[in-house]
Amino acid sequence: MSNLYLLHKPFQVLSQFSDREGRQTLAQYIDVKDIYPAGRLDYDSEGLLLLSSDGELIHRISHPRHKQPKTYWAQVEGQIDDAALKALRQGITLKDGPTQPAKARRIEPPTTAPRQPAIDPKRHPSTSWLELIISEGRNRQVRRMTAHVGFPTLRLIRSAIGPWRLGDLAPGEWRKETLHAPRPANSPQRKRVQPAAKRRKPT
Repeated sequence: MSNLYLLHKPFQVLSQFSDREGRQTLAQYIDVKDIYPAGRLDYDSEGLLLLSSDGELIHRISHPRHKQPKTYWAQVEGQIDDAALKALRQGITLKDGPTQPAKARRIEPPTTAPRQPAIDPKRHPSTSWLELIISEGRNRQVRRMTAHVGFPTLRLIRSAIGPWRLGDLAPGEWRKETLHAPRPANSPQRKRVQPAAKRRKPT
């Protein structure tokens, strides 16, 4: 039996519990001791982050060999077209080599809390959303993929890792699932931890 914690990591929060530069970390949002992230999520990305104290479980989730699919919602500059979606589905070649074919489709803006700060409509008057599912974990891969096909990512939210989904967790909220096998339990427990009163603002 293992405990898995599903956290909605907010924008501009590090996927770690301390930072010498005073930026916001996971410690401001989840107060469970001796847990570690299964993988990471970039400072300027949002969404689902999985954490556990079970090293074997973390390995099963995060190691590339297990190819856990990751689902992202990307708000991109401009109105993404069929040619760009086709290229993403076929696989594209980045500086570190070709990507595996992804699942890509246009979506309506997801029902999620506005980002703080929000995307400036004056600077970005035309945007669209796509859902992208990949099984790789290269550095800033989704952002590089959408930029490569001509639609730079403005906002990126990870909505799922394997069978685990963000669901209706708001930014900063988390829930605990007790696993008797490597899959989500049926009865999640929800809890929200408010950021510390004396937290330092992101730099």
